[in-house]
Amino acid sequence: MQRNRSFADASPALSLVPIRTSRAMQRSFTLTLLLLLAAGLLCSTAARAEDTLTTAPAVTITPTVGPPTTQVLVSGFGFDPYATVDIYFDITHLAQTTTNAAGAFGGGGSFQGGIPVQAPASAIPGDHWITALERSGQKLARKSFLVRTDWAQFLFGPDHPGWNPYENVLSAANVGGLGLRWSFQTGGIVSSSPAVATGMVYVGSGDKNLYALNASTGMLLWQYTTGGAVGDPAVANGVVYVNSDDKNLYALNASTGGLLWQYTTGGVFFSPTVANGVVYFGSEDGNLYALNASTGALLWKYPTAEGVGSAAVGNGVVYFGAADPNNWNGGTVFALNANTGALVWKTFVAEGQGGSADFSTPSLGVAGVLVSVSTSSQQVWYGTLFCLNPVKGGINWSRGLGGPASSPAGGVIPIYVGASGVYLPHGQPPTMYALGFGGGLFWQYTPNGNIESSPAVANGVVYFGDDDFNLYALNASTGELLWNYTTGGAVVSSPAVVNGVVYVGSYDGNIYAFGLTGGL
Repeated sequence: MQRNRSFADASPALSLVPIRTSRAMQRSFTLTLLLLLAAGLLCSTAARAEDTLTTAPAVTITPTVGPPTTQVLVSGFGFDPYATVDIYFDITHLAQTTTNAAGAFGGGGSFQGGIPVQAPASAIPGDHWITALERSGQKLARKSFLVRTDWAQFLFGPDHPGWNPYENVLSAANVGGLGLRWSFQTGGIVSSSPAVATGMVYVGSGDKNLYALNASTGMLLWQYTTGGAVGDPAVANGVVYVNSDDKNLYALNASTGGLLWQYTTGGVFFSPTVANGVVYFGSEDGNLYALNASTGALLWKYPTAEGVGSAAVGNGVVYFGAADPNNWNGGTVFALNANTGALVWKTFVAEGQGGSADFSTPSLGVAGVLVSVSTSSQQVWYGTLFCLNPVKGGINWSRGLGGPASSPAGGVIPIYVGASGVYLPHGQPPTMYALGFGGGLFWQYTPNGNIESSPAVANGVVYFGDDDFNLYALNASTGELLWNYTTGGAVVSSPAVVNGVVYVGSYDGNIYAFGLTGGL
């Protein structure tokens, strides 16, 4: 396989200056190239503008923002006819193409209207240059591409994997160097799990407000007051959706906080999930709702026996847990057609000694549909992790976890899930588990306090909180404690780990942001 080339390569295949070019022209070209290289490496958000080194050639890129490994389509015009053009990401060679008779490349006749290239997996958050450089002359053009990953919903996305596959700043090797970047004080407890999107952090508070903060500085950008405590927000297509204990779902302009619409149910409900233009959420009135994300219009609802938990969406199916009207004494996982609400399958998973079961938000991953179920026996609650077949239902395997369990981070193997302690003679202490296929144990870790915070996984590190005020970072492979921070209250918020920063809420009323000492 041919290695990536850079501007620094001296191989004949990338001879950027023709042999017969005069020394003066060589010096001019070299200066131009050095200026380009320096600008590309030092570019910042304040410098996101089109290249002015040359006026004739130009490039367009789609998209202009995305995480590492994003496929970008590049087109250009204004180059020499039938010229060889190299495409670079900063100084990394990505592709080579040839212009047409009009000096253009990547037009409507090529793949999706552009030359496909991929942002390197190693590209750190921030601005980078995508450059088209004509090999036989001095013509070049470039556009700025912003590397940014969003943690836009609870446990990352609508399938709730609890895993950020793009994180390339924080790792097991350096997470011990985390320090407090900023904190923001709200007027109530923060059990809400933050969402991070388009450079903003959204978090709900017990003071009835949803807050939007600058992700880099923690500066308040706007806040919106509801009629009750605010839960976990979800962001999609410029809109932030959030539930409140006043029984309303609010859809707000993500940039300004302006109300777009609201929808009232018959009970308090749980975190919304947004996928493919639809908002899904379960309510204590016994229904799972599907609303048009743009208008708030009801598309369909599915009735169950009682309170419905949060849903996960993947492959055109909605998964959630609730009591079945035909079997009240326990809990059932339902799978519905995401477009119509029609039942695909349902699987009874747990019998509750005193009646119903409590369900976590499901997590979809390579193992299947993973959901934690907590049931009571003699007034003590116990947790079990179930793995179900996503296509036809049925239990693949299950594992007892001791006390009531968190939502799992099931997007990867191992699967990570936390459980609170059961304080009986010979009881189970609070434990963070790492499990394999079949529920086999990789490792377990006992924190200081009970675990209600769902784990977040990124680049070899597992993050979670406990009710003893701590936020932890463990080695995802071994369970070794790498770092912890003590806040002023219980940490039941699930962390968001994105762009080299860890965001989490605390019962002390703060939202915290942690980054490496000295910045990225």
